[in-house]
Amino acid sequence: MEDELVTLARRAQARAYSPYSRYRVGAAIEGIDGQRFAGCNVENASYGLTICAERVAAGAAVAAGVRQFRRVAIVTDSDPPAPPCGACRQFLREFGPDLVVDSVGPQSHRRWSLGELLPDAFGSELLA
Repeated sequence: MEDELVTLARRAQARAYSPYSRYRVGAAIEGIDGQRFAGCNVENASYGLTICAERVAAGAAVAAGVRQFRRVAIVTDSDPPAPPCGACRQFLREFGPDLVVDSVGPQSHRRWSLGELLPDAFGSELLA
């Protein structure tokens, strides 16, 4: 699967900063208005400060004023392609509870809904 969102994620993956794990990830997220934003993972010697590509892309979108997402594409070098980590699932759920998640590896592609990846998620509706 290669479309414009995946191509944008692939370009971001090439810029990943992953000197410790060497696990490069690129992500691109599409707002419901069609705007697209990319991000890559950025590691840190203090591993807890590392930020995932999905959260970088979503943060760029939020900084541009986009608050609702329809799809995220993730590109890694692993097969089968990796889904977002748990922290990214929860982070993305804040802005796209119905988000489509496409993960692309060198040989294959996987697709989920965010609801499949994070069933019974915690959301703002539980704060009322």
